[in-house]
Amino acid sequence: MQKKRDRPVDDPVNGESAKNAEASSTNDDISVPKDLDLIALPQLCFPGGLQLATEQKEDSYHFLVFTDLFGNRTHGVVVQHHRSHTLFYLGSFLRNSSRLYAPFAICIISKFPYYNALRDCLSCLLVQLRLGRQSEFEETVKEVSAKLSLVPLPPPGQLHVSFSLRPLQIVLPSREAQDRPVIDINLHLPLLCFTDAMLLQVLSCLLQEQKVVLFSSDWARLTLLAESLLLYLQPLSWQQPYVPVLAKGMLDFLMAPTAFLMGCHVSHIEEVAAETDDLILVNIDDGSIQTSWAEQMVLPCIPLAAAECFASRTESLQLHYDLELCHAGAGTDANERRAHRRDWQHRLNTQIQNIALELVLNIFRDVQDYLNYEHRVFNSEEFLRTREPGEQTFYKTVLDTHIFHSFLRDRLNRKIDAYSRMEINTRNSTGPCGPIQKALVYHIGYRKAYSRPDFVFSSGLKFNQKPVKVFRLPEFPPPLAYHYVQNYYQDMVVSLGKAISATPPDDSSLLARYHYLRGLVNTVSNKRLDALEDFQSLYKTDAEIFPPQMVKALVDSLPASERAEKRPELKHFISRIKRDQERERSRSDNNDEEGAIKRFKLPKKHMQLEEFVKCVQESGMVKDQDTIHSLFDALTVGQQKQVGPDLFRVFYTIWKETEAEAQEVCLPASVLEHLEPSECVFKLSSSVKTSRGVGKIAMTQRRLFLLTDGRPGYVEVAQYRDIEVSSAPLMLLRIPSLKLRVRGRKDAFEANLKTEAELWNLMVKEMRAGRSMADLHKDPQYMQQALTNALLMDAVVGSLQSNKAIYAASKLSHFDRIRTEVPMMVPQTTAEVLKHKINPSLELTTPHAVDVLLYTPGTHTLHTHIYFIHLRQLWVSVSGGKVMVFDASTWSITHTCLQVGTARLNCMLEVDSDQVWMGSEDSVIYIITVATMVCNRQLTEHRTEVTGLTLGTDNQKVAYSCSAEGNVMLWDLATLQVGPWMSFGLFLDCFWTAHIQRHRYTCACKVQHKHNMSLALISILTVSCVCLCQLEELWSVCMDSGEVCVWHIKDATRPYHRVELQDCSGCFCMIRVKNQVWIGGVARSSLKGKVYILDAERHLVLKELHGHADRVTALCSAEDRYALSGAGKLDGKVAIWKVE
Repeated sequence: MQKKRDRPVDDPVNGESAKNAEASSTNDDISVPKDLDLIALPQLCFPGGLQLATEQKEDSYHFLVFTDLFGNRTHGVVVQHHRSHTLFYLGSFLRNSSRLYAPFAICIISKFPYYNALRDCLSCLLVQLRLGRQSEFEETVKEVSAKLSLVPLPPPGQLHVSFSLRPLQIVLPSREAQDRPVIDINLHLPLLCFTDAMLLQVLSCLLQEQKVVLFSSDWARLTLLAESLLLYLQPLSWQQPYVPVLAKGMLDFLMAPTAFLMGCHVSHIEEVAAETDDLILVNIDDGSIQTSWAEQMVLPCIPLAAAECFASRTESLQLHYDLELCHAGAGTDANERRAHRRDWQHRLNTQIQNIALELVLNIFRDVQDYLNYEHRVFNSEEFLRTREPGEQTFYKTVLDTHIFHSFLRDRLNRKIDAYSRMEINTRNSTGPCGPIQKALVYHIGYRKAYSRPDFVFSSGLKFNQKPVKVFRLPEFPPPLAYHYVQNYYQDMVVSLGKAISATPPDDSSLLARYHYLRGLVNTVSNKRLDALEDFQSLYKTDAEIFPPQMVKALVDSLPASERAEKRPELKHFISRIKRDQERERSRSDNNDEEGAIKRFKLPKKHMQLEEFVKCVQESGMVKDQDTIHSLFDALTVGQQKQVGPDLFRVFYTIWKETEAEAQEVCLPASVLEHLEPSECVFKLSSSVKTSRGVGKIAMTQRRLFLLTDGRPGYVEVAQYRDIEVSSAPLMLLRIPSLKLRVRGRKDAFEANLKTEAELWNLMVKEMRAGRSMADLHKDPQYMQQALTNALLMDAVVGSLQSNKAIYAASKLSHFDRIRTEVPMMVPQTTAEVLKHKINPSLELTTPHAVDVLLYTPGTHTLHTHIYFIHLRQLWVSVSGGKVMVFDASTWSITHTCLQVGTARLNCMLEVDSDQVWMGSEDSVIYIITVATMVCNRQLTEHRTEVTGLTLGTDNQKVAYSCSAEGNVMLWDLATLQVGPWMSFGLFLDCFWTAHIQRHRYTCACKVQHKHNMSLALISILTVSCVCLCQLEELWSVCMDSGEVCVWHIKDATRPYHRVELQDCSGCFCMIRVKNQVWIGGVARSSLKGKVYILDAERHLVLKELHGHADRVTALCSAEDRYALSGAGKLDGKVAIWKVE
């Protein structure tokens, strides 16, 4: 795009306003875009050289890409147009040929790759040039350039922008999402030019950052194919030199020592192959690949399973538009036919994008399992070790490339993009040719190898196609004078206002795009406050497209007169923008390590405890800090409290060797049929004589069994829960042995383990104790932790090799020590009601307090014209805005660490089955779309932390929110607008709490119908929760008291009934389930969490449940069948209780 010189009369807001609002006339000089060096542009406009012609030639187009030193790309479209000239020779005309045709080149340059749209613009320009006089050539070019500078770019999403540049209607497509690039080319071109095998080979070369050169006889194909290939690799971004079109005078660029992607005319292919080494030569015209090496080299290919899946997907694509037109008649409207072709191409591009993204996902799916997010470490050696032998060379090369490093940085930053969304959505997919099934089954860092299954490929993926809207801009003003341009912008604002009014409120995504465009137009029109109002509305419609830099520039440019203007709704918005600026500045000062990525390396010096913890976590062996502390004590028994590099190297080597041995165990089908599908062998003894035969003792997470020698067979030894006594006595010949007494069997099991006997005795005791703890507390994590402890014992004994090794390993007998020292008693009442436990902090290094719990039932919803099936889910909020999502059918985690703001979340609410609202301490209500798990809307009207959320009655499509300052806001669910009343209030069938000052609360309830509300002051105490249990009753509890107060709503002067909770020093949460009231608190005697169940009608305590090691901080109900409780950070777990 060409840019006008800035006018000195006005104070533009930013570069865009200077470019757009100052387009006053066509008489001004035109300058090239800023910071763009166009010294090589003439060569690139005529890459084959400048040649005269004796006859008129057809116009030809080709495409350019410019890259600056910082990697920023600018895109150009060039048309070569021949104009006739009369040649004079010595004052007379040539007799034989008096007319020659000289080529002229016109280039449009843009920051965005709108190749098709800009080619259409040049086509329209040529029509005007042919109709006009030759003397008007420059003025016509200037006028079209000025018109294009008035066109706003569409935001990411489903809204495109079109404008008329006669005779064509030109469309600027938007990006599909914020993290995706603009696509305005035909992505199926590589599939037409190459076979699947050749295309995958080219992509493999790009992933390995080879020196790739494209060749074609058509200059236009070079850029279009290069751009398509790079788009196939998204989200991996090419980091090396990129010049898709090299003029014949630029061939020396191919001597560059680094990797690159370049393009040349096919006539140079032999010259390039002979003069340059180490090149991958790709001939687009015949779809072939060759190398310039003296000796033929075999390049590593993309992993076989991923390649086969990609080939299967592409077979189902319809790549030929003519087949689409077989049933259609002859079109009489060119623009209509072009629109039909665009729609077909958009659908095809979307399918190809998804197929290519699945290819990248299948190649790199397992990478995340080898990342340590806390210390930003990628365990590349472990990742490589678990690849198939034939894939080792490919991955070893790719892992050292810049393109992979950039991808890895995004994964460590937990970037939410198309790749991460597809990974989450397909994580549990086991359907035909779903994502490649993992080659390893993970259990606490250990894996079980299995043979890769044969893939049965389906006909294709099911793609979600979002409907696309096109906003048509007004006609360009005839004279491009300043006031006409302003009128043009005003017409655009009016048109956008009409579009907003005609859009239903529930289509918030489309509304956001209209508001964005109107804000952009108001910005270039210098209507700053109107622009800020439009951008503020993005918080309620789609905050994902909020332009922070543009809004900050707007706020900074506000003159004093506009700052003083009274717009209350903008004052808070502007102050928030300024707070965000300050926060971003402070964050940038401490953000040096955000881009750093480390590869795990063994230590080279002695480590104190803190360094040891970090090193073990980086290695990926163990995350839990308490376990690492026990390991440190074990490795430093009888010596200084530090671990040397040699000792750690030996320990780490033994750990990995044991892991490799376990993976190499190949169990026959006759043995596997006795095991559970999820069972893995983690430890094998040497071949020993036992009381049940000769063989190897195998340890899984559920049992011990004997793998007999000779023809491998299965002999059951015992499940851990059935082991009564484990010991390591000496046999008659004073040979150490392992002796187990098993419940239900008369004879004990004995194994002549010799020097291994004491170690196996320790491990079996720990596994037995872990099994008992897991059964008592209904918590499977105890068993997993016991297995980790047992395997650490094995590595400790192997690394120390001293008489103190067994004593050192006993430091890791955590559960066996608890079993011995503290009776593992769970009250019968608790055991009867407790069903299961889950740990939301499992992926974190330390337990985190559970702040909020929310259960959402499964539903079918329509989201942007696509049906989604939502499973039953449990949402768990822990500290710092982290949210974990569990499948409530299996209690397995589905989404780890959704980041919702940075502050603590106080409340959550399900709205309309497809949204979850979350109130935060930062005064914002975040709205999560369940279908996409994306937070793209925010409600920012509150001034202090949001403390409560609830829905209105069935007939009211409203929600209510409460903040710490005591304000209650009513929200229209369709428009997300604040209702007319913003004061204290409560309403029927719900409850509310509101801070008024330093942990003091007031409670109020609605006793009038419709819009009449009355405030009933109940108490000014440290009330932590209230609950409307009967139509005439309100229950309240306090965080510093074990007393429950029951109030009459009509008489709120004092409680009419009090219930004293035994051994309770404070209550923190309360819910009603059926005819019961569940209250979460903390015991006075032990400071452990307790759950009290009260009869709502008789006001009696029915049960006391002991299930948490810390106070109970959150409660929720699951369809009145289960109640769930979450505890503080000393426990950090969620208990699931059966409601009777």
